[in-house]
Amino acid sequence: MRQSSLVVVANRLPLDDNVAPDGACEWRRSPGGLAGALHAILEQTPATWVGWDGSIGEARRLPDIGTLRLRPVALTDDELRGYYEGFANSTLWPLYHDAVEQPVFDRGWWETYRSVNRRFAEAAAEVAEPGATVWIQDYHLQLVPQLLRELRPDVMIGFFLHVPFPPPELFMQLPRRVELLRGMLGADLVGFQRPQAAHNVAQLAAKLLDVHGADDAIHLDGRIVRTGAFPVSIDVAEMRSLSARPYVLNQARQVRHDLGSHKRMLLSVDRLDYTKGIEHRLTAYSELLRDGKVKVRDTVMVQVAVPSRERVENYRGLRDRIEREVGRINGEYGRVGEPAIHYLNQPFDRADLAALYQAADVMVVTPLRDGMNLVAKEFVAARRDNSGALVLSEFAGAAAELGDAFLVNPHDVDGLKETLLQALAATPRDLATRMKSMRGYLTTHDIHAWARAYLTELEPAHSLFR
Repeated sequence: MRQSSLVVVANRLPLDDNVAPDGACEWRRSPGGLAGALHAILEQTPATWVGWDGSIGEARRLPDIGTLRLRPVALTDDELRGYYEGFANSTLWPLYHDAVEQPVFDRGWWETYRSVNRRFAEAAAEVAEPGATVWIQDYHLQLVPQLLRELRPDVMIGFFLHVPFPPPELFMQLPRRVELLRGMLGADLVGFQRPQAAHNVAQLAAKLLDVHGADDAIHLDGRIVRTGAFPVSIDVAEMRSLSARPYVLNQARQVRHDLGSHKRMLLSVDRLDYTKGIEHRLTAYSELLRDGKVKVRDTVMVQVAVPSRERVENYRGLRDRIEREVGRINGEYGRVGEPAIHYLNQPFDRADLAALYQAADVMVVTPLRDGMNLVAKEFVAARRDNSGALVLSEFAGAAAELGDAFLVNPHDVDGLKETLLQALAATPRDLATRMKSMRGYLTTHDIHAWARAYLTELEPAHSLFR
């Protein structure tokens, strides 16, 4: 394979799960996901993306997507279980999200995780031209920066963590904490969503590695590892353009008609994940119905829960609990032809998602912990007339930027109920003031600004944003 001056390394290639009959590949866009975040930058920038193609066994040979070359990394079924379902998503993911679910520590998973990370590092080393910039993404590949440095000391290495980085007392629980910390600090620049994460890493470096660390730089092995916050964003122009399409406008009107044009619509769009606070949200809405504060005849909730990690036991259990609770609420409070909650456990394409964003009166984004949450930003960008309310968790990274949302502690069900009522009762003038402020912020803090800030800090001479 030809070499590239910019290499992105991530767990998954940005592909639809199904390759078209003619062999063409299409960009994979899940709500708020990594591929969506990087789409705007890489669709017109020559680069190579290293990642797993979603198949088990030998890696497929894949054609380019525009100027983006694809370098698949093969995984066996055992490796998928140990590296991805095991260490990445049953150990690191819950621990990095405040141990909302108890992390599982399994020595076999660690060995598989380390082995797979080495394979990713070797693939990146193969496709990076001399002096290239290699941008490694997220917790699945936390060992790759150091492994790649050993293979290719000539390249500039960036690492960006899209999820939260935990406080030291949680990270210290990890049996392989030193290796994980050193792996990440193999990069020249380590980026996080929020400044607190960089502070946490500096504390850990001093404690575990006995090195001097500040919130913006750590001295390690005779070099300086720079750290900092680079809050990720969305392609604001793309969402604005999408939300103005006739199909989207017609679909939004159809949704309102189908739900009942007189009804107030609450919308949530999440991956089906225990960190997203879906169960707390359903409890709050159920109690509002029980107390008569909202009524099925004039209010409806739409919960989109995009399937996620369906082979992981905790996620199957979560899906079953949510489906039972939705059934209970609809059975108790719904009427013939009028469910209290419309629950959609299915993927949505971008256009239909934009239509839902425009149809909603209140967008409810209440994760228990989230690195950023791009769905909140997509909703704001889609509201072309400055209408609508955003109820947003204090524990989503987006809360630091979207301060004009109705902020809430999602662990406090009573507080969540009051905040939902406040958003439903807000005046059009109040909502327009809040939305205009948030939309103005996003205009200057979009995905291009994020990539420019990060890559310029990583390699000021890089040609991508000259």
